[in-house]
Amino acid sequence: MRTDSSPGTLPAREHLPAAPAGTPVLDVVIPVYNEEKDLQPCVRRLHEHLDRTFPYAFRITIADNASTDTTPQVAGRLAAEIPEVTTFRMEQKGRGRALRAVWSASDAPVLAYMDVDLSTDLNALLPLVAPLISGHSDLAIGSRLARSSRVVRGPKREFISRAYNLILRGSLQARFSDAQCGFKAIRRDVAQVLLPLVEDTGWFFDTEMLVLAERAGLRIHEVPVDWVDDPDSTVHIVRTATDDLKGVWRVGRALATGSLPLDRIARPFGDDPRDRDIKDVPKGLARQLVGFCVVGALSTLFYLLLYSGFRVFSGSQIANALALLVSAVANTAANRRLTFGVRGRGGAVRHQAQGLVVFGIGLALTSGSLAALNAATSEPAHSTELAVLVAANLAATVLRFLLFRAWVFPDRREDDAAVRTPYEATPYEATPYVTTPYDTAPYDTAPFRAGEAASVTWPDATVQLLPVRPHDTDSRDLR
Repeated sequence: MRTDSSPGTLPAREHLPAAPAGTPVLDVVIPVYNEEKDLQPCVRRLHEHLDRTFPYAFRITIADNASTDTTPQVAGRLAAEIPEVTTFRMEQKGRGRALRAVWSASDAPVLAYMDVDLSTDLNALLPLVAPLISGHSDLAIGSRLARSSRVVRGPKREFISRAYNLILRGSLQARFSDAQCGFKAIRRDVAQVLLPLVEDTGWFFDTEMLVLAERAGLRIHEVPVDWVDDPDSTVHIVRTATDDLKGVWRVGRALATGSLPLDRIARPFGDDPRDRDIKDVPKGLARQLVGFCVVGALSTLFYLLLYSGFRVFSGSQIANALALLVSAVANTAANRRLTFGVRGRGGAVRHQAQGLVVFGIGLALTSGSLAALNAATSEPAHSTELAVLVAANLAATVLRFLLFRAWVFPDRREDDAAVRTPYEATPYEATPYVTTPYDTAPYDTAPFRAGEAASVTWPDATVQLLPVRPHDTDSRDLR
């Protein structure tokens, strides 16, 4: 359930409309740093494949990350020779920084990127972007860890890749199988709202983007790929792994504290079939019941442990009140996020205050039960006390769910629909206002073309993208 529908909320997912002739549907970005040797064969091979197999207009963008060799000249020559190729240069390194800049400035409705070594078989490119064009998915990734993938690489990289993805699953509860494969795509309307929340500018950029998208409830499509390791890769494994672990800690802390406004990248009600109006089926009741039961079971165990601990140095009534108070705060926070899908800090204080009112009702039920037990017998056994409290808590749990659903976290989809109406009318023409995690200025984007400079502003810096012109070539024959 979403209670905050800011103007950044995504429009309903739809099939992309037919684009005018010459307008690119797909923009494939190739981030490069000192790749004078591999750039030309990569771009020519990719262009030949797209020209032969891709049914829509496309663009190939070379993103030069402050190369110090002749990579800019190679890129400029390719842009001069091939109409579908464009290029720009950044004076700051960072693959994530380059992808965020190009994707933010691109006018193509589907944005993708791949590594310059073309380790991934290009036959997976159309299956990668097709779900985005059709409106089925928001992001798509190539996976080397799917069962049907065919991968050739050494044991060291295999171990590192699998260990990293296990860390993501254990620490950030990631469900996607492969965060590091350099073969990904995203819809532009999603990128406009998602990218301002991604802080990393290096190799962790992919992982952070996927984790935030998954936590926001966006659909990530995975494509099994054929992948052959590049033995000449210049990636520094130890430094990259260290930076990735730092990124995992930063993102995990932000998710735990609720500092990321993920409601702004949520899909509207009606886009999820589970939220449709179906006769005799209450909206979202089934999944809310499951979530509430899981949270309730864990809260009950937590409550009993607290009660047993407090009972050592206090009476039963005081121990019950303290245990119920602490567990009620945790229960409200868990139900707010897991059962009713409320993300971010907006309304958290009000929800906790209402939760304390519900806590008061539960306290009255459990305290009354203990009072009745003490009236019946002067010295009840500890096990009897626990049994009475469990029964009283079951009754309080049913009432708590009804109050949470109807009062604390009510369904506000009618208000959400009123806010989203302008965006649903023209989902691919409107440019939503996006607020950064620090509530700074809007995220500025502008289309760019080969030979022109583009300026992109995001929360941490302003980067000037310098043009690479066709005549900026070297006297050596780089082909």
